Parts: sequence; structure tokens; C-alpha cells
Amino acid sequence: QVQLVESGGGLAQAGGSLRLSCVASGSILSFNRMGWYRQRQAPGKERELVATISSGGSTDYADSVKGRFTISRGNAKNTVYLQMNSLKPEDTAVYYCNTYSYSNWASSWGQGTQVTVSS
Repeated sequence: QVQLVESGGGLAQAGGSLRLSCVASGSILSFNRMGWYRQRQAPGKERELVATISSGGSTDYADSVKGRFTISRGNAKNTVYLQMNSLKPEDTAVYYCNTYSYSNWASSWGQGTQVTVSS
């Protein structure tokens, strides 16, 4: 079991920045990849990938955030950050931290943190 706690969400103006943090506890050796997903609050909007980072440091980003967002892991490897720059109103969403294990496809989710970007 992996427990995830996110922090750092809030309100920002367009063009501004926010930094999200996520700390994992429990079976922290069981997962290989950490990441961020988001879900916009509109009818029919599904949760979508924002960025992921593997235990080896490989990263992947959604096209919509490339060049603006940066994902990184802490030295303790149980923490993941999302630095969000040049924020746009369409970045407004609930952001969820995720861990994933390649060996058994186990996935864990945080409770989510709200990010609101005003124009």
C-alpha cells in the first residue's frame, strides 16, 4: 500500500507559477514511476496525464505542458514535484499524484489538489 499526500495547489494568475509537491509513504519501494495527472471540472473531462518520471529519471510530458512544466523527484525518491510556469487558465484542474509499478501494474492516487488560474 502506498499513501500519497499532495500540497502546493492554489490560485495563480495567468503567466504565474505554482509548485506542487507529493510525498509517498508506505510501500515506497514497490513503485517505479511517479507522476501527475489532472482532471478539469467540465462535463465529460477525463483524468489526463500531465507528466511522469521513472526511477531512472526518464520524464514524459503532455504536449500541452511541454516547455512550461517540469517534473522532478527529491533525493529521497519518495517525493515528486511539479514546477508549473507560464500558467494558463486552461491549466485549471484538480491535480493528482500517482505512483505506478511496472511489475504488477499497481497504481496509487493522492487525494488531489486544486489549481486555479485566473485570466
